[in-house]
Amino acid sequence: MVAAVFHSPLEASTVPTASAAPTSPAKPMTQPVTAAETAAPAPKKPARDWRGFWMAVLPPILGLALLVLVWQGIASTSNSGIPKPAETWAQAVKVFSDPFYSNGPNDQGIGWNILSSLKRVAVGFGLAALVGIPAGFAIGRSVFLSRMFNPLISLLRPVSPLAWLPIGLLVFKGANPAAIWTIFICSIWPMVINTAVGVQRVPQDYMNVARVLNLSEWKIFTKILFPAVLPYLLTGVRLAVGTAWLVIVAAEMLTGGVGIGFWVWDEWNNLNVSSIIIAIFVIGIVGLLLEFALIKLASLFTYEEVKA
Repeated sequence: MVAAVFHSPLEASTVPTASAAPTSPAKPMTQPVTAAETAAPAPKKPARDWRGFWMAVLPPILGLALLVLVWQGIASTSNSGIPKPAETWAQAVKVFSDPFYSNGPNDQGIGWNILSSLKRVAVGFGLAALVGIPAGFAIGRSVFLSRMFNPLISLLRPVSPLAWLPIGLLVFKGANPAAIWTIFICSIWPMVINTAVGVQRVPQDYMNVARVLNLSEWKIFTKILFPAVLPYLLTGVRLAVGTAWLVIVAAEMLTGGVGIGFWVWDEWNNLNVSSIIIAIFVIGIVGLLLEFALIKLASLFTYEEVKA
């Protein structure tokens, strides 16, 4: 028979067990936690990509240095007539020391000439955009209009900008509207062609869904066509701006007045070659800034990477 021995709870609490291992005293709750225990390891700073930095900076510097060396070599020949880079730099400092002087309509600083050219470009380009972009949508949307206007565009697009200038002088009886007309007629083709191509490349499934949903023409334009065509449209705008800036220089050289093209021709008449070289750099820099601005604008509206 097994005997059971019962102990009271008080006896059980006072009698230690033999198998219990000695334990260390518990850490009081009020003991402060040291900073070393709580501080997280500091993240390591990423190493600077010096190779990428030099690959982005060094090639353009070497390209400009090569240009200056070639320029210096050509200018050093006896009968070249081209001023050296140091002489051109001294003339540039003089020109830009007061770019907005005005001594009459035919004697103004380079700043006024640049602004006058940009105004003509803005007006001619704006008119081309107002006509060319809707025309591109219409041609791309309609097979009949596409077959009707494609031969005309193919015929007129390769015509030199200067060939349109006499037509403008004949019709508008003035140099300024003739220059704007030349910009308009030469800038409209890239926008028409790129917009029409973008509309024609919209996936047919999108249009089928629009027919199933019985969408109106305005809904099709705003919800389907315009978002899909926007990358093509912006490409046409960039090409048109570049064309407009090229055309205005040639048009102003022939029509006269205030403008960067007229400034170049006037400096040639004065045999000031240094100023002509300065104008070449100014024209290139302004064109580069216009291209950069449009690339930034395109990157705001498209998901694809926009390249120059």
